[in-house]
Amino acid sequence: MLVSPPEKIVLGIDAAWTAANPSGVALVAKTEGIWRVVAVAASFEEFIGLAGDVEGTGPTALIAATARLAGRIPDLVTVDMPMMDAPILTRRAADNAVNRAYAGRGAGTHSPTVIRPGAVGRALEAGLSAAGYSLATLGLRPPCRIEIYPHPALIELLGAAYRLPYKAGNTGKYWRGLPLVERRLRLYEVWTTIVAALDGVLAGSSDFLALPPDNARGRSLKAFEDRLDAVVAAYVGAMALDGRARAYGDAASAVWVPAGANSL
Repeated sequence: MLVSPPEKIVLGIDAAWTAANPSGVALVAKTEGIWRVVAVAASFEEFIGLAGDVEGTGPTALIAATARLAGRIPDLVTVDMPMMDAPILTRRAADNAVNRAYAGRGAGTHSPTVIRPGAVGRALEAGLSAAGYSLATLGLRPPCRIEIYPHPALIELLGAAYRLPYKAGNTGKYWRGLPLVERRLRLYEVWTTIVAALDGVLAGSSDFLALPPDNARGRSLKAFEDRLDAVVAAYVGAMALDGRARAYGDAASAVWVPAGANSL
């Protein structure tokens, strides 16, 4: 619960690209000059449920839930998903700009297509637009929404030379030949490092991002990862509102990335 009225509010969404998967959500607010985590959930339904009596499951309900949890609607919504006002048919200026800056550090973008994110992405964008959150590319005019990408954001947060190996489903690629128990240990070490770094810029991150138990299965690991990515998305928004992030792209598409640890 916030101790004073928020100066700024960000809603971060780790958007699933398919209807079969949930989308993580994180709510952060700046109060008394400090960014704090207010709520984190592994799905829209879970987040909306935290607010109590809010109807619906889509973007409008997310905004209403934010108002209940933080006292008013968010200034900025950050989304880990390709977004444009025009249909996305192929690679965009945003994808190419991020690649030029980060592909050499293992954080190039995936190529969006008509199918991915496709209908799921269009529905989310339409819902956010209807709720009053137009797409911002080269500048912010709150309330609005922006596109983020976790890999370069984490590189800048930690001052890392290369993309962090933090995806639960890729441990076999990160640490080939190691037994599962050793891969899990290394994954948890990376997660611990990320959460500690987030805690330094978003107070309370460690409280909302407790690691899964050692014997956790795939679904629990993925739920934690979705919550983590949502907090990263919210972190990017916090930096953007504070003037500490850069937009990579053009007037039609842009990915926002924090300015880096040395600028915080």
